[in-house]
Amino acid sequence: MKARAAIVPGAWYALAIVAATQMVSLLDRNILAILAPSIKADLHIGDAEMGLLYGTVFALFYALFSLPLGRLADGWVRTRLLALSILFWSIATGTAAFAGGFLLLALSRLGVGIGEAAAQPAGTSLLYDYFPRQRRGLVMAVMSAAIALGLGASLVLGGVAAEYWDRHHAAGTAPLGLAGWQFAFLVAALPGLLISAAMWRLREPARGGSDGIATPADPAPFRASLGVLTAVTPGANWITLARAGAPARSWAINLGMLALIVLGTLAAIAGAERLAPRPPLVLGGIAVSAHVLQWCVTGLGVFVVTNLVQTLARTDRPAYAVIATSPSVLLCIAVGTLQSVINYGVMGFTPSFLMKTYGLSPSVTGLQFGLVATLLGVVGPLIAGPLSDRVSFGSPRGRVAVTLASLVIAPLLAPWVYAAGDVGSFYIRFALYSVIVTMWMPPLFATLYDLVLPRMRGITASLYIIVSTIFGLGIGPYVVGLISDAHGGDLRHAIVSINWVAPVMVALLVVLLLRVNRDQAAMLDRARAAGEPV
Repeated sequence: MKARAAIVPGAWYALAIVAATQMVSLLDRNILAILAPSIKADLHIGDAEMGLLYGTVFALFYALFSLPLGRLADGWVRTRLLALSILFWSIATGTAAFAGGFLLLALSRLGVGIGEAAAQPAGTSLLYDYFPRQRRGLVMAVMSAAIALGLGASLVLGGVAAEYWDRHHAAGTAPLGLAGWQFAFLVAALPGLLISAAMWRLREPARGGSDGIATPADPAPFRASLGVLTAVTPGANWITLARAGAPARSWAINLGMLALIVLGTLAAIAGAERLAPRPPLVLGGIAVSAHVLQWCVTGLGVFVVTNLVQTLARTDRPAYAVIATSPSVLLCIAVGTLQSVINYGVMGFTPSFLMKTYGLSPSVTGLQFGLVATLLGVVGPLIAGPLSDRVSFGSPRGRVAVTLASLVIAPLLAPWVYAAGDVGSFYIRFALYSVIVTMWMPPLFATLYDLVLPRMRGITASLYIIVSTIFGLGIGPYVVGLISDAHGGDLRHAIVSINWVAPVMVALLVVLLLRVNRDQAAMLDRARAAGEPV
């Protein structure tokens, strides 16, 4: 059927609410960056441990729970799912205010990761049923701008709130004994409570209506969601395989991949220990190496992806055919993941770089860098989204070209930006860099979600989340922290070094540019051949 070109009534309000959800999600996720120096001083931990908190601990649960929650978004009421998720992660953010050690802070990040796991799958799926294909570049531009607003707000709010509290309360005299960084977590938790209430009252649109593809109601979305969770969770996945009577070949693939993952994990731990040895973390009275924790979490994430692909192949052949066998879908996910390694590595440590290199205070850093990053992070997507709609002419190739231009230029500018001799020069250079580096998101995301059927957008977003989170958020900040520790705390060198993944990313985009039209045209044929009634 032909996609409907009209915008569904209430779409702009829905876009504002979902964008606000994304903004608060990034605020709660990234506030750790501006608070890092104070947290390090109070909890006596290093940059590698901060990278662990900022990335790895959050990443594992965010990635794992995005899969069942993405499946739930494909079958249940998305507005209800989003409202409950926002409430959960806001409470988890506030819990960090009472952290007196690494363990409770890690548990808070774990809770934020679980709650935020539904935001992108459910939010994207919801908006794609409000807006037709011809306007989705703009939609993803607004969503990307909201991400920039959240990142900037986290720096401004976190820096100002923490310094205000510390200035007005001498050590040991603050209410509840809270330090400034702890108070900042409480403040960050408040906006989500209001947005949760607004989301609960938002109207749910017909699924697939804007694409002209009728989507029947899911009779048991919670059972399906639980099935995904058990099928992908390490250990529980073997129970699922046994109950399904999986053939020997499936077992051999699963166990063989596990063996390769274990070997790779051991090699990564050994290499990290040699590069930057760190004292162990004490978790619940047990001493654990930060490097062991980092790479075990990464290995678990890779195994979860293996289990997901096997589960789709066994239980949802059309989704497997449309997602896992489409080169363009896989290329979009790979490109976004590699750029996430750069983005999270850079944004996770740039506030600390500014404070250390130019002697700025947390509040000044939060205000200056937060406002600059916010403004320019909004400008880039709002240029790229409508531009990609205009140059696509119904073809995704134009959108890929916009992404390619952004990600060819941005890595070349990074060394120049971080070599600035003073803070004024840094911000002038960062302004150009920021506009260009944020232009990749709207066209790439619009391309990715147009390559799958409406009922598969939640699980596609979840697959993107788990891969980009484990390898982007999970590895980017950790590697920057690792390089910094190995080079005597040289954050400039560490931040610039993370851009060396760019050549691989550009090569993948060239391949995507050559074949994306063909793969989008073949989407319905792939689904029908696998048994989808479309």
